Amino acid sequence: MTQRRIFITTALPYANGAFHIGHIMEYIQADIWVRFQRMQGNEVHFVGADDAHGAPIMIAAEKAGKTPQAFVADIAAGRKQYLDGFHIKFDNWHSTDSPENTELSQDIYKRLRAAGLTYSKPVEQFYDPVKGMFLADRYIKGECPKCGAKDQYGDACEVCSSVYSPTELKNPYSTLSGAKPELRTSDHFFFKLSDPECVAFLKEWLDAPGRLQPQVANKAREWLEGKGDRELGDWDISRDAPYFGIPIPDAPGKYFYVWLDAPIGYLASFKNYCDKTGIDFENFLSDPKTEQIHFIGKDIIYFHTLFWPAMLKFAGAPYKVPSHVYVHGFIQLGGEKMSKSRGTGLSPLRYLELGMNPEWLRYYIAAKLNGAVEDIEFNPDDFMARVNSDLIGKYVNIASRCAGFIEKRFKGRVQDPALWQNDATLANIRNEAPEIQGLYEQRDFAKALRKVMELADRVNKLVDSDKPWELAKQADKETTLHSVCTRALEAFRILTIYLKPVLPQVATNIEGLLGLPELTWADVDTPLSDKNAIGSYRHLMTRVDEKQLDALFELPKESKAVTASTPHPASPAKAEATPNPADKQTITIDDFAKVDLRIARIANAEHVEGADKLLKLTLDVGALGTRQVFAGIKSAYDPATLIGKHTVVVANLAPRKMKFGMSEGMVLAASGDAPGLFLLSPDIGAQPGMKVK
Repeated sequence: MTQRRIFITTALPYANGAFHIGHIMEYIQADIWVRFQRMQGNEVHFVGADDAHGAPIMIAAEKAGKTPQAFVADIAAGRKQYLDGFHIKFDNWHSTDSPENTELSQDIYKRLRAAGLTYSKPVEQFYDPVKGMFLADRYIKGECPKCGAKDQYGDACEVCSSVYSPTELKNPYSTLSGAKPELRTSDHFFFKLSDPECVAFLKEWLDAPGRLQPQVANKAREWLEGKGDRELGDWDISRDAPYFGIPIPDAPGKYFYVWLDAPIGYLASFKNYCDKTGIDFENFLSDPKTEQIHFIGKDIIYFHTLFWPAMLKFAGAPYKVPSHVYVHGFIQLGGEKMSKSRGTGLSPLRYLELGMNPEWLRYYIAAKLNGAVEDIEFNPDDFMARVNSDLIGKYVNIASRCAGFIEKRFKGRVQDPALWQNDATLANIRNEAPEIQGLYEQRDFAKALRKVMELADRVNKLVDSDKPWELAKQADKETTLHSVCTRALEAFRILTIYLKPVLPQVATNIEGLLGLPELTWADVDTPLSDKNAIGSYRHLMTRVDEKQLDALFELPKESKAVTASTPHPASPAKAEATPNPADKQTITIDDFAKVDLRIARIANAEHVEGADKLLKLTLDVGALGTRQVFAGIKSAYDPATLIGKHTVVVANLAPRKMKFGMSEGMVLAASGDAPGLFLLSPDIGAQPGMKVK
């Protein structure tokens, strides 16, 4: 396979505050894709930078009593703890306030000017008479001219995603002073996006198969054709002093609008990286094989699918247009877009400070992401259930049950591969590699991880069937025990390759455990060797503790007294008002619908050795298959009397790893103040798998 050359970026965070969860979600998405590409042997360069310019930075620095440069430097100093904390591995992190960005921004502008694609004209602009300055878009608020949403900024609506000019806002006001802004005239510079050559190029660029997701391409075409929520217009690329930015050549007192130099910051960071590593920046960009790929949020599509490619196209070589722009939705909590300013956020730093495993979050986010532009929901209960079920109950469970036998009983050596490498189950797991590979490539991480967990389920069922813990008690079963544990560890090794882009630290630990070099995708077909020494098994990952989640969304102490009667919006699944006993007895029909109750036939029931209260039930749940459930009903029932009976099971309860095995649901029983437990039974005629409504 020909090695690919890929230059990858994420949207640049504005340097006025710490990373929020939306940044971390995007960086995790990109980092997973980058790691996957590197596992294919591709040449990948992954860079980021702080978006450092603009009036907001200037004003914030002034309030802090710092220069803008010092203010930005302080913000940048806090980035590393987040990136390292969540195993996000950029090759370079830079700033748009840099010599490289000044050089490239001015160069691109001069090229566009020489091509006749810039001009100047007088513009009416809002001016704050109290502050004594023209107002940047982000310092003007008002009602969205398209949907009427209040308190929207002067360039784009967070509610309907419309893009507009600040003079289109209804009832505008200055966020600096609260004053009603005045319209004054100033000469501004424009990029002629409406030029027929630009329009023709963009039509062709948007139509390239696979360049953009279909919904993104369709939205950009609407704008290009003057349909939908905005007509295509020329782009105002200048701002007046005082302004923290890059000076426009030959135009004293004029600066590039931050949205012109911010995307050029991608190239500036890459140039800085090239200078450090000896890569020829111009030759790399000019190479037809080089792919330039951007990961962004859906709120900045307009700039990245129209202005950015047009700028690069007409600036000419060595600049190249993006090969792909991959767009994602927002991350929500309780149905609301997470927003630090609105108090509906999940703090990444608090997550790390609480000692929560960063790979829990990487996995959970990946398990929700696909190649479409869809919002994803962070649900605390679902987070705990999914991590504990998938990563602990399915994946890590394989190694925890088998690795110790190899190390203790067989001197850390697996069985001779000649005896098992053609095993049908292992072959089937290996054969899934191309499909999982394709899903990663398409950024459909959710489907890829579902597939991996299906394979993990399959392996666990084989281990359950072979019962290595029972084989270990039988002196004449040593060879069988060796074979069972070897095949389980080989399956675990393959699953680790499939999960490595998502769980890089766990993968590193497993490479050490299995005595392997750094795993690549090609290693799927290279089985464990009996020459490798399997190390002592140590816990690879712990379960999520509900107390950690409670602490993650806990209100600050000073807020609790004020909001004691109102749930905090940041934790709808956890926070409660001061309880009223009557309220706790009331749920909505939607709450009830979340519980999947099914009729189940008790196919088998048996005592559990060493358990005082439990019976082990094997349930036939119709189309849902069989489930193993441990039920605390030993005091009330002889297991032999239960076989063949019908009962009700909670079918969508997260599996729970217990001392005696995995419990995959809950049967319903009644009890009261008087002694006695009474297993619920359906009426005659109910069949396994039927829903209880």
